[in-house]
Amino acid sequence: MASVAIFHSLYGLRPSVLGAAERLRAAGHTVVTPDLYGLPPANSFEQAAALADKVGWPEIVGRARATLRDMPPRTVLAGFSMGTGVADELLAERPHTAGLLLLSGAAITAARIPPGLRAQLHVADPDPDFVPAPAITGWADAMDAAGAIFEVYRYPAVGHLWMDEDLPDHDHLATDLLWSRCTEFLRLS
Repeated sequence: MASVAIFHSLYGLRPSVLGAAERLRAAGHTVVTPDLYGLPPANSFEQAAALADKVGWPEIVGRARATLRDMPPRTVLAGFSMGTGVADELLAERPHTAGLLLLSGAAITAARIPPGLRAQLHVADPDPDFVPAPAITGWADAMDAAGAIFEVYRYPAVGHLWMDEDLPDHDHLATDLLWSRCTEFLRLS
């Protein structure tokens, strides 16, 4: 079974992230969900942006890094939206990462992708404000150039964080399909 670190979105450590961890634990995986803010989660985008600004990117990444210190080198890095940027930031420090699960975010720096890395990208189609089509193409091109093994899944969802049960954009069927795919990905990790 896999070891997984899930990094939350701009909104903070919300029940949807904790629920995702429970789904994966029920499948036999070891999962951590660090609170990258140390503050209650936000309920609106404006509140979320204010939280991230208050904590600051160096502290957010530092908290994620501290969580990974006790995790095996082959830990799968997973992220919701902003959390994909956290996973990208830490990838260069973790060359033996077993895989990437990127949910509603296509953050990736080509120079950080180890050859043979397994990855999945799960995005709403369309998501022009946060994950526009050129970002998906750029992500796939970078993964291909690095020799990664990857899949891109597009969901006909109506919003950016469609897998968050507590937001109006939630799409139950797409969320179930997402976690089914992620569980299979982790089974092979």
